[in-house]
Amino acid sequence: MITILEATGNKAGVICEIAENTWWQAYGKILPEGQIAYMLEKIYNKESIKQQIENGSQKYLLLFDDEKPVGFASFAPRMESPETYKLHKLYCLPVGQKKGYGKMLLKEVERRTTLAGVNILELNVNGNNTARGFYEKMGFKVAYEEDIPIGPFWMNDFVMRKHL
Repeated sequence: MITILEATGNKAGVICEIAENTWWQAYGKILPEGQIAYMLEKIYNKESIKQQIENGSQKYLLLFDDEKPVGFASFAPRMESPETYKLHKLYCLPVGQKKGYGKMLLKEVERRTTLAGVNILELNVNGNNTARGFYEKMGFKVAYEEDIPIGPFWMNDFVMRKHL
């Protein structure tokens, strides 16, 4: 049975475990090893995730298959443009990919976005990430490209947008 629940701060460790188990496979061929380690340490540490959940700066959803956590997503209004929501994160464990979990999480984010009265959802995807094809199938279009500094590294991303 598949369930999607909003995560509370006590699930931050579960989210970090999923990230650790997906990032190396997702980015191992397109980002330097040092950048992956840096981003996991800075963005996907338990305290950071817990704080984002507890202060409400991002909502996190966890997808469970037979009560086992297999994926997560996070989203929030864009600070500079509150009429647009941003999908910050969407990852599923490698064993759960191609089972529709990502689509289920994305559809739930879209549902919650429209319930909030917002009809534009954006996301960033690495220019070399195969996930871009998934987002295109889900109706997202490239709006522009941006390079974002993160510590000593750069994220070279496409910003994709979907009108809901």
